[in-house]
Amino acid sequence: MLKKRVHSNFQGGRASKNMGAGLVFNDYREYIPGDDFRAIDWKVYARTSKLFIKRYEEERNLNVHIIIDSSGSMNFGTPKKFDYAAMLGLGFSYIAMRNNEKFEISTFSNTLNIYKPKKGMRQLVSITDYLSNLQVKGNSNFYQSLRAYKKVINSKSVVIIISDFLYDIEQIRETLHHYKKNDLIIIQVLDNIEKNLEFEGEVLLTDAESDQKMRTYFSRRMRKHYKDKLYNHIYNVKDVCDELSAMFLSVTTNVPLFETFYHVVTKM
Repeated sequence: MLKKRVHSNFQGGRASKNMGAGLVFNDYREYIPGDDFRAIDWKVYARTSKLFIKRYEEERNLNVHIIIDSSGSMNFGTPKKFDYAAMLGLGFSYIAMRNNEKFEISTFSNTLNIYKPKKGMRQLVSITDYLSNLQVKGNSNFYQSLRAYKKVINSKSVVIIISDFLYDIEQIRETLHHYKKNDLIIIQVLDNIEKNLEFEGEVLLTDAESDQKMRTYFSRRMRKHYKDKLYNHIYNVKDVCDELSAMFLSVTTNVPLFETFYHVVTKM
């Protein structure tokens, strides 16, 4: 499925170009936390005082990118929004692996973390361990993290971003426009409680990212105002995706995971 959406020189199963025992050197890009520290070119660092790594032909052929929001707001709900997003990410990883596609799975909160799974039969086990042990917390640096990740992509690719997308709409628009030359799939994961807010009366609210608390009273009028703003925001995110010809799906975690996954895959 993913293979059909990718336009690149790489085809699953074809060996990358070699130069002796190594790969063909192509160019440089800035070092991002999570990259192999051994790939840093220290001669370039000596000249520029900046960290750059060598980019090889095999890396340029990477064509499926799965990016999951791991900020504090994703640690909300039953099940947690992050757990739901992580399972979707695993599903896309499995499809990419079965199609012999090159893929990468990454997470972001206040920093960007690029995870390069082990090759072979233990790829999915490696990814599962990584996502299961990840600390889901902190403020989200949505714009800067995804702008930094764009530097990793050097050819037209499938880019899947899974988040609650509870960010300023102009920030979302500006961020996603950096990916407009790619096949972009945007999946918004929300909890049913935060989407429908089916309660009234006095409540204690806790900010999942800053841990700040506020006691307030929800009247029927306030509930309507909240839902109107949220649904308007979801519509605006969809509008941004339409501008970019990107696939958009907003889903709540009470929807069976397979149903969500099937919905996305059949529309690819």
